[in-house]
Amino acid sequence: MSRYPQVRGRARAIEGAVVRRGDPGYAKLRASMVWNELTPSRSPDVIVVAASERDVPEAVLLARASGMRIAVRAGGHSWCGSSLREGGMLIDLSGLRRYVIDPAARTAHVQPGVTGGELAARLARYGLAYATGHCESVAMGGYLLSGGLGWNSGAWGPACAGVRRVEAVTADGEVVGCDAGENADLFWAARGAGPGFFAVVTGFDLALHPLPGAVATTSYAFPLADTEEVAGHISGVSEELPAEVELTIQLATADPAVCPAAPRPPVITVSAVAFADSWEEAVRLTEPLRSCPVVARALFRRESEPASFATLSGGASSAWPAKHRFAADTLWSDDDLGALLAPLADAIAAAPSGKSSVLAPFRPASRDERLLGDMAFSVLGRSYVVPYAVWDDPGRDGANARWLREAMRRVEPLGAGHYIAEADLTAAPNRAERSYTPADWRRLREVRARYDPDGAFHSYLGPGPAPL
Repeated sequence: MSRYPQVRGRARAIEGAVVRRGDPGYAKLRASMVWNELTPSRSPDVIVVAASERDVPEAVLLARASGMRIAVRAGGHSWCGSSLREGGMLIDLSGLRRYVIDPAARTAHVQPGVTGGELAARLARYGLAYATGHCESVAMGGYLLSGGLGWNSGAWGPACAGVRRVEAVTADGEVVGCDAGENADLFWAARGAGPGFFAVVTGFDLALHPLPGAVATTSYAFPLADTEEVAGHISGVSEELPAEVELTIQLATADPAVCPAAPRPPVITVSAVAFADSWEEAVRLTEPLRSCPVVARALFRRESEPASFATLSGGASSAWPAKHRFAADTLWSDDDLGALLAPLADAIAAAPSGKSSVLAPFRPASRDERLLGDMAFSVLGRSYVVPYAVWDDPGRDGANARWLREAMRRVEPLGAGHYIAEADLTAAPNRAERSYTPADWRRLREVRARYDPDGAFHSYLGPGPAPL
C-alpha cells in the first residue's frame, strides 16, 4: 500500500472498516464483495465498509485526496462484478440497511443495503408492496440504480419509476438531495444509470403500492423442441393479458415435479403470475392463457395456485442457488419471440451445465409511457431474453463462459440493445452504450461531465477503455 501512505491517517474519520490491499483479512473481504462464486481477479487498493451514511462523504474525500477512483457496492449481485475494479477504492454500502415506512403516506425511505425480500416482507405487514426484484437477496441500491425489472413491473413500471427522491454524495463529497425539482439531472441519471452512476446514493424515497389482495400462479411445461411454436402461441395470448399478469418463458432442465426420473430433459416452461384485488379476479385474469389451444399439449400443468407477494421472491431465488458460479447476458429485441428463442433452445440443449437457463419475460416493463418518463432507464424492445450460465465446478469455467458467449452470438443480430443490470459488460466495448437510447446515452455523458468532471467515479466496466 505504499502508493497511498496517507490512507491510514485520514481514515480515522471513518467509523467503519478501512481495509487496504495487503492488510490481514483483505482477501476474504474482497471475495465477499461479489455474491457470485466466480469472483473476478480485479482488486481495489482500499475497501471502505461504511458503518453509516456519515462514512460515505468521508470515504469520497479520502479517495479524492489520495487520487483513487471510486466504485460502489450495495449487495454485490452484479453478474460480472461491476463494483469490483482494479485499483482505487471500493465503498461497500451493504451495512446501510435502515428503512422507514410511512403507511399512511404509502412511502418508504430505504438505504441501499436493504434487500428486496426484507422490504417486501415488512411492507406486507402494512398491506403495501413495491416492485422488488425476483431474487429476494438482491439489495435495493444497485437494483434501483439499474432500473429494476421486478414483480408486477407491467403494471407498476420499472422499480426506479417509484423512486421519488434520492440522497446522494457527489464527487466533491457534498451530500445533496435529488428529485424532479432539485438536482433534477442527477435524479434522472440515478433512475437507470446503473453501475456507471457518478455519485453514491445513500437513501431512496419510494412511492408504494397497495398490496395485491390475491396472487395466482400458473405454469405449463412443453418439450424443448416445441419452443418456437409454443412461444408463437403464447406471444399472441400475451396481447390479451392485462398488465397485472406477469408472463415469462423459461428454457431449462425440467423441474423434478415435471420429470422425477433422471436424467431430466430440458423443457420450455410458460409461467404466469396474476396480481389482483381478489382471488376470483386473479383466476379470471389468466383465462386467455388457459384457453390457448397449445396448453392442451403440455407435459405438465399447474393452474391458479395461490401465492403471496412476500414469498414470490423466495421461490424464484431457487433458480440462482447459493455457492454457484454464474455468468449472464441480456438482449432487448423487437423481433418475434419465437424466432428469438429458437436458437437459444438449441443452445440450452447443448449447455455444458444442466443448471443453465434462459428467461424471456413478456412485456418486462410497463407500456404506460407515464411510468417510463424522465429517467435514464431505457426500454429498447418488445421482447427481452437473459441466458444464465450456472455451474459449480471451477474446472468448467471456460466451457460455461464460452457457452454463454456463443448463445448470445446466435441472437445478437436480432437484438436492439441490453439491460444494464444484467448485461455482460466485459463482452464488448459497446455493451454499456447499447443499454440506452442514443439520446439517453448523450445525456448521461453530459450529466457526468457536469457532476464528475474529473472522473472520480469508475465508469462502466468493460473489456477496453471506459466508454463514458
